Amino acid sequence: MIENIISTANDFLYSKLLIIILVVGGLYFTFRTGFVQFRMFGEQIRAVTEKPKDGKGVSSFQALMVSTASRVGTGNIVGVSTALCLGGFGSVFWMWLIALIGSGSAFIESTLAQIYKRRGPEGSYGGPAYYIESAFKGKAGRILAVIFAVFLILTYGFGFNMLASYNLQSTFSSYGFYNDTYTPWIIGLILAVIVCYCLIGGGARIIKTTSFLVPIMGIAYVLVSLIIIVMNITSLPSVFSAIFSQAFDFEAIFGGFAGSCVMYGIKRGLFSNEAGVGSAPNASASADVEHPVKQGLVQVLSVFIDTILICSATAFMCMCSGVEPTEELSGAPYVQAALSETLGTFGPIFITAAMILFAFTTLLGNLFYVDQCIYYILGRVPGKTFMHVYHVVASLVILLGAGLSADLLWNISDVLMGGMTLINMPVIFILSKYAVRALKDYNEQRKAGKDPVFHAKDIGLPHEVDYWD
Repeated sequence: MIENIISTANDFLYSKLLIIILVVGGLYFTFRTGFVQFRMFGEQIRAVTEKPKDGKGVSSFQALMVSTASRVGTGNIVGVSTALCLGGFGSVFWMWLIALIGSGSAFIESTLAQIYKRRGPEGSYGGPAYYIESAFKGKAGRILAVIFAVFLILTYGFGFNMLASYNLQSTFSSYGFYNDTYTPWIIGLILAVIVCYCLIGGGARIIKTTSFLVPIMGIAYVLVSLIIIVMNITSLPSVFSAIFSQAFDFEAIFGGFAGSCVMYGIKRGLFSNEAGVGSAPNASASADVEHPVKQGLVQVLSVFIDTILICSATAFMCMCSGVEPTEELSGAPYVQAALSETLGTFGPIFITAAMILFAFTTLLGNLFYVDQCIYYILGRVPGKTFMHVYHVVASLVILLGAGLSADLLWNISDVLMGGMTLINMPVIFILSKYAVRALKDYNEQRKAGKDPVFHAKDIGLPHEVDYWD
C-alpha cells in the first residue's frame, strides 16, 4: 500500500505539477537574467578560478566540487541508463532541455544563498532555509524554512543516500562472487564504515576529499566515454536521429505520458542536476567571494558539468554500443552490457570503479547538505556527542539502502525531491528580483573595469544580512 501511495504521488508530481513549475520557472529566470547561463560563460570560468582574498576561506572551486559531488553521482550512470531503458533515447533530449533551462534557476538560488549567508566560527554558511526565513518574516517564515530543512534531510540523508548505496552494490551483480542474500549487505557495510570515517572529520575533511576526487573521476569518465564514441563514430548519426525523433514522437508521449521519454528525461535530469531543488545553495553559501553573483555563475557551471557533460557521456556510451535498451537491463546492467560490447572485460570493471567513486562522493556531498539543515533547525552547531550519533545513524541508513528495492528507492527519492522543489521554486521566484539586481550591479562594475564587490544597500535589499554591509 505504501509503495502504491508513493508511486501515485510520484506520477502526479512528474506528469503535471513539477514539469510546469520547473519549465516555467526556469524560462522566467532565464529571460529575467538575460540568458545568463549562455551569455556569461566566460565569467563562469573566471569566477571558478578565483581564490579567497585571505587564502583561508572556502574557494568557489571547492564549493563547486561539493555541489558537483552531490550532483555527479550514481544517477549519472544508473539514472541515465534507467531513463534510456524505460523512456527511450528521446529522454536524453529532455534531460538536456531541463538542464539548460534549469541552470537559470540554479543561478538565482545560489546567488540568493550568497546574499543571505550567515557568519560562523569556521566561515560562512547558509542555504534555502535562511533565504526562506528572510522572504517570509515572523513565524510563517521560520515554519516554512524548517519544513524545507526536514524535506532536505529526508531527501539527501535518507532517500538519495539509500539509493546511491543500492546503485553501487547493484554494479557487482554481474560478477561471479555476487550473492543476492549476502553481497549487498557486505558492500553496504564497507561503504557505511568508510563514509562514517570521513564524516567524523567534519566539513573540512568532506570538502578536501570531494575537491580531490571529483575532478579525477569526472575527467577519467569523460575520457573513456570519448574513446568509446570514437570507436563507434559511424553510429553517431543514427543515435542523434533516434534522440530527436523519439523526443518529439507526441503520439507515443501522450499515449502513455507516465512512462514517456519526457517524464523520464525530466525526472532523471532533475535528479541529476538538481537545479531549482534547493540543494546546491547549501554549498554555495560556504564560498568566500567578493560578490554573490560570482558563486551563482559557478553553480551554473556545475549544472553543465553534470548533465551536458557526464550524463551525456553515459548516454552516448550506451547508445553507440549497439546494445538495445530493455526493461530487464534497466540500471547498471545496461551500462555494463554496453561497455562490454565495446571494451570487453575492462568495461564492467571500469563502470564498477566509476560507481564506487561516484557513490562515495555523492554520499559525502549529500551529508554536507544535511549538516547545514541540522544546524539551521537547532540554531547552532551541535556538540560532538550529537554529531557522532547522527553520523552513525547516517551510516546505518547507507547500509540499509544496499538491500532494499530499486523501484521503491527511486520513487521515495523522487517524491522527497519534489517536495523540496515545491517549496524552493516559489520562494526564489519571490526573491529573484534581488538576484537580478545583484547581477545588474555585477555587470555594471565589470563594464567599469572593476573586480566586482557587493554591498547590500546597492540593490535596496530590505532584509538584514550578516555580510555585504
